[in-house]
Amino acid sequence: MGPVSERIEVPIRDEVIRLGQLLKLANAVEDGAQAREAIEAGDVSVDGEVETRRGRQVPVGATVTLGDLTIEVTPA
Repeated sequence: MGPVSERIEVPIRDEVIRLGQLLKLANAVEDGAQAREAIEAGDVSVDGEVETRRGRQVPVGATVTLGDLTIEVTPA
């Protein structure tokens, strides 16, 4: 058996959310500092591409991955 991965949906009210905020909302990180560290280290991907900007606007429908966690951004 391979590693266990977790997939969650995070509904947002607006059409986009900043990447750092999304990671906190999904409980993927504890705080903004941890979000910044993960993003700057290249551990976060948006739709399969590594993203190193914490302020990146992530639209509804995007998929964000951090380690074994996959976050799907959905409309609220």
